[in-house]
Amino acid sequence: MSTQALEAAKRKSEAVLITAKESLADAPAVMKSAVENPKKASNDFLHTPFMRGALPFINGGLAGMSATAVIQPIDMIKVRLQLAGEGVKTGPKPTPLSVTRELLASGKALDLYTGLSAGLLRQAVYTTARLGFFDTFMKSLTERAKAKGNPVGFKERAGAGLAAGGLAAMIGNPADLALIRMQSDGLKAKAARANYTSVVDALTRIAKTEGVTALWSGAYPTVVRAMALNFGQLAFFSEAKTRLKDTSMSARTQTLTASAVAGFFASFFSLPFDFVKTRLQKQTRAPDGSLPYKGMFDCFKKVAKDEGMLRFYRGFSTYYVRIAPHA
Repeated sequence: MSTQALEAAKRKSEAVLITAKESLADAPAVMKSAVENPKKASNDFLHTPFMRGALPFINGGLAGMSATAVIQPIDMIKVRLQLAGEGVKTGPKPTPLSVTRELLASGKALDLYTGLSAGLLRQAVYTTARLGFFDTFMKSLTERAKAKGNPVGFKERAGAGLAAGGLAAMIGNPADLALIRMQSDGLKAKAARANYTSVVDALTRIAKTEGVTALWSGAYPTVVRAMALNFGQLAFFSEAKTRLKDTSMSARTQTLTASAVAGFFASFFSLPFDFVKTRLQKQTRAPDGSLPYKGMFDCFKKVAKDEGMLRFYRGFSTYYVRIAPHA
């Protein structure tokens, strides 16, 4: 029995060796073909099973990172608006213009791009996963619906959007936390500032001083925000595109209109959770170990009581402009 097993193993090893030799023998021909016809080689590579599965994730990440590079100043203004007047119901009401003036008054226009490295990492992780998961879920739902002879409905699109957003948010929370910490650092007294140099520096120092689990601070509102955001963005975009399909609008106008509709609903549903997420991720422990907010529900309760319900929608227009390019 052992002799048979040994012979079988030997035959298998010989087969693997022959395959490897054949692959090596074919390598020069493959390389030559790639040099002579790079376009065909590129197309062949893009159509491999691995690349077909990876492309939705790669395209999503690159699109998100491109949008972030453009709208980072708007995100910075949005965060400062959400943190202004914390715990106070009355007083001066900041506007996007007043916040921008205040940031530029320091003489550093580049302060508007504070946290860009964290923003890019967040998009590389979050948007890559979000759009990739959504595309994967939709393909599966479409095939299932086609097998039954039914079209994919709003319910299925909404479910795919919610699941994709929630999963991606958990993965991207550390980068999100680093972004908020970097953007809010300038609001502290100079002596108390962390002065993070990059997203890697922020993540390393937060993990070292507060523990690795601190990187998932504010994860609950982050996940709920992402689910609400995706419910508005992906589901309403797909729905709007479907409704506009038979209109006289051009394909480009249909896409832009669908993006505007999706951006509005995404902003409306997700802004309160984005507000709470910002407050929770910005907070650090006092010398006595206490925190301003115990969690998502405590933050909702305190802000509603001390600052009023409308505070959750402060900076809606800024948030909408920030969200629209991602829709």
